[in-house]
Amino acid sequence: MDLRHIRYFIAVAEELNIRRASLRLHISQPPLTRQIQQLEEELGVQLFVRTPRGMELTPPGALFLTEARNIRAVVEQATERTQRAGQGKLGRLDIAIFGSGILDTIPKLLLEFRNAFPDVKVILHTMTKEAQIEALRQRRIDAGFNRFIEPFSDIANEIVTTEKLLLAVNEDHVLARETCVPFQALADHPLILFPAGTRNSFLDKVLSMCQQAGFIPQIAQEVGDTLTGVALVASNFGVCLVPESATVLALPGVVYRPLSDVPGNTQVDLNCIYRADDPSPILESFLDTVRNYRNRTR
Repeated sequence: MDLRHIRYFIAVAEELNIRRASLRLHISQPPLTRQIQQLEEELGVQLFVRTPRGMELTPPGALFLTEARNIRAVVEQATERTQRAGQGKLGRLDIAIFGSGILDTIPKLLLEFRNAFPDVKVILHTMTKEAQIEALRQRRIDAGFNRFIEPFSDIANEIVTTEKLLLAVNEDHVLARETCVPFQALADHPLILFPAGTRNSFLDKVLSMCQQAGFIPQIAQEVGDTLTGVALVASNFGVCLVPESATVLALPGVVYRPLSDVPGNTQVDLNCIYRADDPSPILESFLDTVRNYRNRTR
């Protein structure tokens, strides 16, 4: 039995007339009659009773009509879902996140993608940069978000957004009185750095900037993420350089100040990384969302 048998049977069962069914199917009557006979032989039951007025369904035929319509519905649904998957509108996307991007930009991107593609299930994984690279190569994730990505031949990169650097400082700290803090002033105050343990990272950028400014920072603490760093600022443990997205962390006692006379590049990129050879239509739909967001917000 094939899908053609199902389609022909439904047409005859609904029309109860070979001539009308053949016109509906755009085939001649003899081939249609043969197809119905082959179906009856395969099932081993009589589906129709031939009468002078046309055709009548037998009880097994009436039962098979219900089942045939169910089969047709399943096939149509499978066809539609497959086509939607091929268009990047249905399926699953595994995305790795890490760092301050999750505080602002990434949630906006994910919401925009979900609104455009509600039938794509997005699974989030918290991973360091090194873990993201490994997971991409092992095909455990489809994309990741991170900063300071070194070039790899097998990993492609899309810049999502570029952010300014700001200083997170306790409101009672002397530097909080400044409307714009000179970078050189950081030499005299304990500095909280993040993320600890990963290289090349935001921490390395801050140390490089201090070196270019001609001083070695007083490191109060190295922590794993932005939230911990800003939480320590709230307790006046030190000051902390953060990307602009960190300002959504409105912790009591913390204020954010712009910097002046910053050596080198004062901005940091948030990147979306993925396998360069990944042909997934779902991934391409997500990357289109990333590009549209970047072009709209730059």
